[in-house]
Amino acid sequence: QVQLVESGGGLVQPGGSLRLSCTASTTVVSIYTMGWYRQIPGKERELVADIAPGGGIDYADFVKGRFTLSRDMDKGSVNLEMSSLEPEDTAVYFCNARIISTLAPWGQGTRVTVSS
Repeated sequence: QVQLVESGGGLVQPGGSLRLSCTASTTVVSIYTMGWYRQIPGKERELVADIAPGGGIDYADFVKGRFTLSRDMDKGSVNLEMSSLEPEDTAVYFCNARIISTLAPWGQGTRVTVSS
């Protein structure tokens, strides 16, 4: 079973930055499409960005160039660098691994709060 450990959330002021990390394993990040998702209170969970095994990265439109997804094959991790954060980015962020349409079980996520 795929095991994912999310970290890096917290409280940040509008315009600030945060780095989220998802640690899996070298094998997992090399064969699964790894993604960061978020769930804003009262809304459905949505994809933020994901990276395919071949390295292709897709971002949600709302990212608008503010977030950068990267993968560290040696560490078996996928990281999301978030900048120019807005209050609307407040959410619980989840990491997941996907093969075609099958996702791993969801973890607890890491909470990001953007507030002054």
